[in-house]
Amino acid sequence: MALRKAIDWNRANLIVDIVGHPKGAPSVRELDYMNPNLGEDAIRRHLSVLRDVGVIEEAVVEPGNRVRGYPYKFYRLTDDARALFDRNDLFPVDAWRRQYVRVEKSGEITELEEMPRPD
Repeated sequence: MALRKAIDWNRANLIVDIVGHPKGAPSVRELDYMNPNLGEDAIRRHLSVLRDVGVIEEAVVEPGNRVRGYPYKFYRLTDDARALFDRNDLFPVDAWRRQYVRVEKSGEITELEEMPRPD
């Protein structure tokens, strides 16, 4: 089921951006920047589907550590999803990181990329 949900065009693009992200855990704002045709609501719906089938997990900044105006939820692949993708030669990290770096980003997105992510 995870593989079937992951190969949907829009969800696959989100997975590519998660895999390619320098910290492997972008926020919705970063995903929206990389996928402007979707919009944040659609991105959240796709992330929910991917989370429900075990492809991604949320990394959440604890309430006392949040900074006003900055994201507090980040999305990363689960270990099981990474193993599944590796077995099927899908979403190779090196290739997508190289591609992600090539995208010109705004100052805001560059700042968000540099934010620490929760463990």
